[in-house]
Amino acid sequence: MSTDEPAPKKTSELSGVDLARVALRAAKEQARARGDAAQQKKQARRGGLRSGARADGRDPMALGAAINRLITERGWETPAAVGGVMGRWPQIVGADLARHCVPQRYDEDEHVLTVSCDSTVWATQLRLLAPQLVARLNEDLGHGTVRLIKVHGPGAPAQRFGPLRAPGSKGPGDTYG
Repeated sequence: MSTDEPAPKKTSELSGVDLARVALRAAKEQARARGDAAQQKKQARRGGLRSGARADGRDPMALGAAINRLITERGWETPAAVGGVMGRWPQIVGADLARHCVPQRYDEDEHVLTVSCDSTVWATQLRLLAPQLVARLNEDLGHGTVRLIKVHGPGAPAQRFGPLRAPGSKGPGDTYG
């Protein structure tokens, strides 16, 4: 030993602060040993998973993962997928058709997608393309998700009452018998 270092004292020779330090160190080591044993027992009960180093059900998750888990647990896959189709409508049907025809709603019970068009020309065009569109939607969403596309043209203009209208008539349909 060098002459600079004091010789370690025996426990019986320690007093005051030195004795407290030794007791504290011994207590910490005992607590650590007990903690390690308890942690090993917990791991054995839980199958080795620990919150902290390994993920389990209590850990926080990303928002997207939480939403996907909620959709799956609640059985909302089809409505969510159809909603995604409505958001991607221009990519599915093309820019020209998307400017004039807009999906309005999806009836999950009857598997019917309702689309409204801004003119009768585009409504006719969509009716002609409906079988190909149903096939394409079912490729994206799963077989049988969409069985029918209902196409609505523009609403009829409001009937106006004017000086040239005959009392009691029912509009243009009245003259065609």
